[in-house]
Amino acid sequence: MSSPRPLHDSLRRIGAAASEAIILCDALEDVPLWIKDVAGHYQWVNRSFLLNFGLERREQVLGKTDYDLCAPHLAELYRVDDERVLAGEPIVGRVELIGRYDHTSRWCSTTKIPLHAPDGKVVGTAGITRPMGDAAKVTRGQPLSQALRLISEEVGKPLSNLRLAQVCGLSLRAFERQFLASYRCTPHQFVRQLRVRMSCQALVQTRKSLAEIASEFGYADQSHFNREFRRLRGETPRSYRERHAG
Repeated sequence: MSSPRPLHDSLRRIGAAASEAIILCDALEDVPLWIKDVAGHYQWVNRSFLLNFGLERREQVLGKTDYDLCAPHLAELYRVDDERVLAGEPIVGRVELIGRYDHTSRWCSTTKIPLHAPDGKVVGTAGITRPMGDAAKVTRGQPLSQALRLISEEVGKPLSNLRLAQVCGLSLRAFERQFLASYRCTPHQFVRQLRVRMSCQALVQTRKSLAEIASEFGYADQSHFNREFRRLRGETPRSYRERHAG
């Protein structure tokens, strides 16, 4: 993907602010566009983004995150991709479910890029998404989308690579190879990371016991939950809940 720097330099040469050009994105029909900071807070969205969520004003979105707008399992999937982009890796044509104003979701093709400060530091992300055709078309073109659907719907249940491969219509070896190339981790690692990320929301936003949360997200017991959480987050679930309480 080419750098946006030539456009920025060209606008500066004619005396125009780069920020003025982005207003044109309000004219994009059914193509939501957004800009986020490194923590995932929305800094700008276009009109199509607002319409997708049944909103009228940008002020209703700015400063919020995907967790405020989408179902938790979708927000977690978006954040996993955002962290890859923040590490400097653009994502082009990723097929994913996008939440909507009526609490449904639809398959879309999403492209995300890192945003850089003048010194080269990554300071945020920007992305666009466009709706795909029917589910059959998506399945033929992007077989891993069916695995992501199953993982997000059954994140707390045992999922074998063979079952995920079967819903994608792929051999086990082809599925594992494609998944690793797309997500830079194995399906098992992806599920383990997603379970911990989703459990963070339950820890902060509910009063469920640690044992209840452990069971909900597929851990053998609370001790197993504690070990996995500490391994990936560097602290226990209890300390995370206490740190974010209130």
